[in-house]
Amino acid sequence: MSIKETLEKVAHNLPQLEAYRQQAAAVKENISLAKNSLVPDLTAGYQVNVATFNNITGMSYPGFLLPISGPPSATNEMNFIPGTALGALVKWNPFTFGQRNAAIEKAAAQYKQANAAYNEQLFQYQYAAVNVYLEALYLKQVLRISEAVTGRYKVSLEQSLVLAKNGLKPGIDTAQFQSVIVQTEIDYLQTEKTYLQKLEELTRLTGLEAPAENLVLTDSTLKPSLSIADSAAFNNHPYLLNLEAQKKTTAAGLREIQHAWVPQLDLWGNLYARGSGVDASGIVNKSEGWGLSRTNAGIGLQISFPVLQFSQFNLKKKQYRFLLRSDEARLAQARLDISKQIESAGLQYRQDAKIAAKTPVQLQIATDVYEGLKLSYEAGLIDYTRLYQSQYELTKAELSNATAQLQLWRSLLSIAIAKGNLALFTDQL
Repeated sequence: MSIKETLEKVAHNLPQLEAYRQQAAAVKENISLAKNSLVPDLTAGYQVNVATFNNITGMSYPGFLLPISGPPSATNEMNFIPGTALGALVKWNPFTFGQRNAAIEKAAAQYKQANAAYNEQLFQYQYAAVNVYLEALYLKQVLRISEAVTGRYKVSLEQSLVLAKNGLKPGIDTAQFQSVIVQTEIDYLQTEKTYLQKLEELTRLTGLEAPAENLVLTDSTLKPSLSIADSAAFNNHPYLLNLEAQKKTTAAGLREIQHAWVPQLDLWGNLYARGSGVDASGIVNKSEGWGLSRTNAGIGLQISFPVLQFSQFNLKKKQYRFLLRSDEARLAQARLDISKQIESAGLQYRQDAKIAAKTPVQLQIATDVYEGLKLSYEAGLIDYTRLYQSQYELTKAELSNATAQLQLWRSLLSIAIAKGNLALFTDQL
């Protein structure tokens, strides 16, 4: 798996990011809900009952139907009379004096904020995955170095056996090489354990179900000549965009509050039919109760205004203004932090590049010294200590070179993170 494939798998396989995507999709529906308020509200209901007709003719249960009272009965009759009712009530708010548009604007801002939050989380998870990838890549190089070290010690062990057999070197050299070989094998196993743990973490971050030991890291080198001379602009940084989206959501909330203290205009319509088993003169005809014998219809216009709620709305507007100033301050701090982070990452990269240019020279010198002293040891001219010291210096130089390369990778990644663009890193592979 390459680093670019790692980024793709983080984006498509990680359940946590899928949760953010679904949350953004859910927030998007708020836009449709806000627009849906233009649709009239129509409620219809039907009921049937059997009740006494004292005081009012029949009975209407609470709910969808508006009760219509009838004349009082002449006597106290406990006779149960059937009654029916069918009704439909329409309420429509075609004019909201800007409230509907403000609600739609706020819902759209919330949706953009949800997307910005997803992009920021994606950026953070991708950074974490690439960082683990680099650590695993470094440990992979350490394992190769450890294998090479063990191989060199085994060659020296064979030489010491020959020299001891010929009486040119003491037998203690053989035992010392055997001890060092065991130690290098232990170091290899410890490094391998850490390496497999990093691979396990990488499979978690990429959502892979395959065993970690089956994972092969394919990226191992950077371009010979790295380029970081791009624009220092960071306006598209995911963290910055998330804060800007939060600010726009707060501003939309303020505009919604500003449009709240306005008149409310409602159009009402009602269609109502009743059936009763007793007429206005008190004559009982129960069969008439099962039909709809009386019909009423009406339409009206109602305008209302929350006269005494101006104080409440002013307090809410004041609250949102404070929140908006808070968002602006956080945005200013973020710009300052990111700017300084870019400067720090650039400084770190330049220094690490200088170090990475020196370590190969050190490695070559240590290699030449080791090869020369190995020949001297084979000829019996030097003792174990000199050869062991050269092998130690060579191992140290190999590790220093691997570490310098890793630091160069990580400082390059730091620049990409500071500027909010991982392509600045992946383009150098």
